[in-house]
Amino acid sequence: MHKYEIIMYWSREDGAFVAEVPELPGCVAHGDTQQAALRNVNQAMDLWLDTAREFGDPIPEPKGERLMLA
Repeated sequence: MHKYEIIMYWSREDGAFVAEVPELPGCVAHGDTQQAALRNVNQAMDLWLDTAREFGDPIPEPKGERLMLA
């Protein structure tokens, strides 16, 4: 289990729940249910982190606190 903040919301446009990980740029997933979106975003985080390691890209440390969004 990852310790990054996940923001989840219903997207009327997509007709699905969307889960975003703000600390991992571009890490987004969706699902028909909240549980599916959460499962999918955890897989997306695994792939994001694996790819960053493979290419030697920096991996941000989880902030461990609620992010402030503008």
